[in-house]
Amino acid sequence: MSIFEKLDEVENRYEELGQLLADPKVLANPKELQKLARERAEISKLVETYRVYKKVSEEIQESRPLLWEADEEMRELAKSELQSLKERQAGLEQEIRVLLLPKDPRDEKNIFLEIRAGTGGEEAALFAADLFRMYAKYAEINRWRVEVMSQNFTGLGGFKEVIALIEGKGVYSRLKYESGVHRVQRVPVTEASGRIHTSTVTVAVLPEADEVEVEVNPNDLRIDVFRSSGPGGQSVNTTDSAVRITHLPTGMVVTCQDEKSQHKNKAKAMKVLRARLLDQLMEAQRSEISEERKSQVGSGDRSERVRTYNFPQNRITDHRLGLTLYRLDTILEGDLGELIDTLNAHFQAEALKSRG
Repeated sequence: MSIFEKLDEVENRYEELGQLLADPKVLANPKELQKLARERAEISKLVETYRVYKKVSEEIQESRPLLWEADEEMRELAKSELQSLKERQAGLEQEIRVLLLPKDPRDEKNIFLEIRAGTGGEEAALFAADLFRMYAKYAEINRWRVEVMSQNFTGLGGFKEVIALIEGKGVYSRLKYESGVHRVQRVPVTEASGRIHTSTVTVAVLPEADEVEVEVNPNDLRIDVFRSSGPGGQSVNTTDSAVRITHLPTGMVVTCQDEKSQHKNKAKAMKVLRARLLDQLMEAQRSEISEERKSQVGSGDRSERVRTYNFPQNRITDHRLGLTLYRLDTILEGDLGELIDTLNAHFQAEALKSRG
């Protein structure tokens, strides 16, 4: 089946769905109505783009005879218009190819954002706090909800580790390429001589897992409770509300102590554990893909250095793209749109290449 035959089929299905959604039997069945409405919404962008593509193609056919007009001025005008239409047609064809790529079923999921200080001691922890603030600002711009699940402060207000749930439309699709090692170059507040230091922070973006996706056997868990502690280890709670869950088959450990309720901390910890177990399953699937394919579409390996933040030059460089921007200050305020759009376009192009 050619790409255009497939597009005709999609367009016919779109029309069929429109008729079904007006059917009284469907309108009386909220579950079926929601299912069909979702299916139609998923293909609407592709159908709209294909219809514009067909209209532009028709205009190209109609413009060709004008190239043989006797009037030279008319011929030049037709030539210029034809060139413009062909460029638009090529752009629409590329857009259609991207829209035809298999959708990542996790794209609409909420995420767990895990940020951990790497090499660099206190300075790495302070930068971890800066990164968390950057993502929180970006979430605010997109009207997403951020809920801190767990945080481990240092004495100067940095984070050894912070885990947050980010909820909203298309969160995973926007942030899934943020996983990896983020490197910072700047003069630390703890440095008296003014020397530039290099520190690292690791970022992990995990799609939230549904209970049906990851079934956890209660017999596989060891649950410990203890008193919450703050910076320096001092107790900040008089009851055993903090919860540590160990998943015995994998050795994964999740600790939550932010809530005063042991029940709430346990529920949060289970959510994080399920997301990590889903991520492990995804990683196992990725490792089955050939090395060649991994190099084309990106491995998603969190040991990969993805970005450098250079404060003295107000510079940020994404190493996967070879893209450098000289506005680190605005990006740290949550203005990540350009970076994320370029990353998505890059990985879409790689996926198209890998499909031949």
